[in-house]
Amino acid sequence: MRYISTRGAAPTLDFRGATLAGLASDGGLYVPETWPALSRDEIAGFAGLSYVDTAVAVMAPFVGDSLSRDELRDLCEQAYGRFSHAAVTPLKQLDHDQWLLELFHGPTLAFKDVALQLLGLLFERFLVGDTEGPLTIVGATSGDTGSAAIDAVAGRAGIDIFMLHPAGRVSDVQRRQMTTMRAPNVRNIAIRGDFDTAQALVKAMFNDAAFSGRFRLSAVNSINWARLMAQVVYYFYAAVRLGAPDRPIAFSVPTGNFGDVFAGYVAAKMGLPIAKLVVATNVNDILARALSSGDYSSRTVIPTATPSMDIQVSSNFERLLFDLGGRDGVALAAQMQGFESSKAMRLTNAQHEGAAGLLTSATIDADGMALAMRWAHEAADEVIDPHTAVALAAARRQPFGVPMVTLATAHPAKFPDAVERATGISPVLPSRVGDLFEREEAFDTLDATFGAVTSYIAERATARS
Repeated sequence: MRYISTRGAAPTLDFRGATLAGLASDGGLYVPETWPALSRDEIAGFAGLSYVDTAVAVMAPFVGDSLSRDELRDLCEQAYGRFSHAAVTPLKQLDHDQWLLELFHGPTLAFKDVALQLLGLLFERFLVGDTEGPLTIVGATSGDTGSAAIDAVAGRAGIDIFMLHPAGRVSDVQRRQMTTMRAPNVRNIAIRGDFDTAQALVKAMFNDAAFSGRFRLSAVNSINWARLMAQVVYYFYAAVRLGAPDRPIAFSVPTGNFGDVFAGYVAAKMGLPIAKLVVATNVNDILARALSSGDYSSRTVIPTATPSMDIQVSSNFERLLFDLGGRDGVALAAQMQGFESSKAMRLTNAQHEGAAGLLTSATIDADGMALAMRWAHEAADEVIDPHTAVALAAARRQPFGVPMVTLATAHPAKFPDAVERATGISPVLPSRVGDLFEREEAFDTLDATFGAVTSYIAERATARS
């Protein structure tokens, strides 16, 4: 398996190289040169497999020669052995056709753990015997990526991590899960700006030759292909338990950076019969506008009770546009460069029409979110977080006549205020993180400028050998 950049000018890499690189050198994102296909019989055979065995079967074609199948299984057993539920991502039934796929049983109570626990182990494995020097991870988080990434790499040899989050725009639990993780290789940075600004700063660091040449940069955001690869697994795991491949399944996904939805798109390209992927957004609705009318234009970010979705530039959308646009890297590079300069873009007819075959969208406001939280509690005795509620509200608008799976992306205790306002219930943190508010925090607050952030990192990171 080889990996190419969506912008066509970066070197082609193997899985190890793409994982360590993160962002491509031409500013694009790495994708597999071809989509591996699984037969109907192969997918049917997943029905009796554990989560680990499903993960190995789904990910092995993407890993290629970078790891043996036994090495991949060993990493998966380590990664998912830390989850609090034996099924790793269990399904719960809400009514006759609505289901929840609980993705928050990892150590930081969010779906990001599913991928980042594995990614941390992949980094460590690929750095063994490496002579190019320590890895400097720079990332931006709208809440959950930061804590999951830090948990995955804290204390690991040969890795420094610098995580940017928008000051005052993540929940207290999300912030504390990052800032109370005390390890010598961890640095938290609160920037005076929003997530889109933080994400743009990270991309600028990769694209600045003078800075990136000094350090061996890598990424843990969903711009890193290995993260998306790991997320593809739970679409297969859930679908076969609801009758795939004998019947199609629909999924509703709370969406900010488009990575989780794109993982579903990849599962469909591999042969999983997905009837529809519902792209559920809050009022920061750039993706809903792009999918419904072809208008991909950025607006001012509106802070909401779903901070992980308060995004107006969805990085992974580029991967979809590349695939639907005939995989023309030169054309996509021009299209994305135009967007980066003007913050506005029209999808081509091929991109817009191609997306419509699998993807639909829904925008859910604060009232719709609260109503979905109340419905889940009153009708099914389930307490859900606000992001999951956005996706559930969108799911209940979509009468597809097949099982509808809403991705439950975070434990409700990560957003206690929003949950209590909607349901009257104050969710309690699981015992394994119950002392979170007793731990001491450590982070630095910086202006959201390239100079301020790069100077901070340069003073603390280990330069390339």
